[in-house]
Amino acid sequence: MPLIRLRERLKANALGWLLLRSLALAYGAAVVSRRFLYETLLPRKRLSAKVISIGNLTTGGTGKTPASLLAARTMRERGAQVAILSRGYGRQAKGRRITTLAGEEAPSWRLCGDEPWMMHQALRGEGIPILVCADRAGAGREAIAFHGSQVLILDDGFQHLRLARDLEVVLVSALDPFGGAGLLPLGNLREPLRTLSRADLVLLTHADRVSEAELWALRDRLRSLSPAPILEAAHRPDFLLELPGQRRLSPDSLSGQEVVCLSGIADWVSFEGLLPGLGVRIAQRWRYPDHHPYTPGELGSLERLRAGRPVVTTLKDFTRLPPGWEEILAPRVCALAIRLEILKGKELWTEALSRLIG
Repeated sequence: MPLIRLRERLKANALGWLLLRSLALAYGAAVVSRRFLYETLLPRKRLSAKVISIGNLTTGGTGKTPASLLAARTMRERGAQVAILSRGYGRQAKGRRITTLAGEEAPSWRLCGDEPWMMHQALRGEGIPILVCADRAGAGREAIAFHGSQVLILDDGFQHLRLARDLEVVLVSALDPFGGAGLLPLGNLREPLRTLSRADLVLLTHADRVSEAELWALRDRLRSLSPAPILEAAHRPDFLLELPGQRRLSPDSLSGQEVVCLSGIADWVSFEGLLPGLGVRIAQRWRYPDHHPYTPGELGSLERLRAGRPVVTTLKDFTRLPPGWEEILAPRVCALAIRLEILKGKELWTEALSRLIG
């Protein structure tokens, strides 16, 4: 949030805008040069398993994590041994040390990152390991050797160029499809729009939250950027995880109640937008920057002001509650898990993934 506010202040005057524009040009040159080197000189590592990359063009909010879960489950349903490879943003274990999340138990999110920990919660008991390491080729080799993985899901993989992939899935949010039409830091684009031409599938997320006229215009623009098939998807509530006991509840278990929202994610609008459909009314909204590690003081403020209402947060946020949070927040606290549902093009999705295993 502070960086976003700083950017908006800089864009409000000519000199600030020129500074951001200059930085965006330099960033774009670096991104294009890096891709060129990998396409011409630097070798890409090819593994014996099939690799599916799930990525995007913009910073946050497209739904990469639910899409990675959907891809893993799709392959598992077709009998393939599958693993997810993640960088583990913000984790304490650095370098080439591999952290594996498998089975019922998991290490602290601080050792693996909040998103891998969240995926493990969603996949618990489904037999899909998650391997976390900056060296995702090394993590992939370990998944093949120790877990017999035939398919590897590369979470947030579009900008990870060292590992060769067999299917490139690029997510585009219907709410912010082109990142303000500017590269970082002027806009939210991680790469120039023309790189979308490398996609094998374009998955348009939050498609249920814009009008049909907006969807038509967006489809036309995407077709001008990429020959890939365009699929449409929506975020849906999956289950509520009651804390701290981690008991799974129906997503409508709080129906008829007033709740307090707590989120530190890139797309809090999407999270909050799901709650009225569960029959609850939002009485308070507590919003923090993406990946925010909560402090006891922040939770103490929330506890004093929530007036006994249930707190609803996200699985991703749950991983970042501080030690001893249970002593600060009285019951009831629940984390909402999200799944991705393909609205249009489900057959194309299934066919494209199934082709990888024959």
